[in-house]
Amino acid sequence: MAVIKITKENFEAEVINSEKTILLDFYADWCMPCKMVSPTLEEISNEKSDIKVGKINVDLEPELAAAFSVSSIPMLAVMKNGKLANKMVGFSSKEKILEML
Repeated sequence: MAVIKITKENFEAEVINSEKTILLDFYADWCMPCKMVSPTLEEISNEKSDIKVGKINVDLEPELAAAFSVSSIPMLAVMKNGKLANKMVGFSSKEKILEML
């Protein structure tokens, strides 16, 4: 499954109302660690059919970043049944991200 671009317009439909677990990646285009974790998230998206991966650009979606209290990026958040289940800040290995899920 492809990584989904999440905006405030599609947040409720794609995240809150999703039946699948969602891994949200809060990132910025200028952030090097964000660019480093991106290929890993693509892999997870392609390998795990029970997980949806969404990317939220904190520069374009400040309201969503504020709602999740994002103070440092990359920040990964796991959403289950419309609620925050887990989060991790900074670059992480694929193994750590899968453990968090």
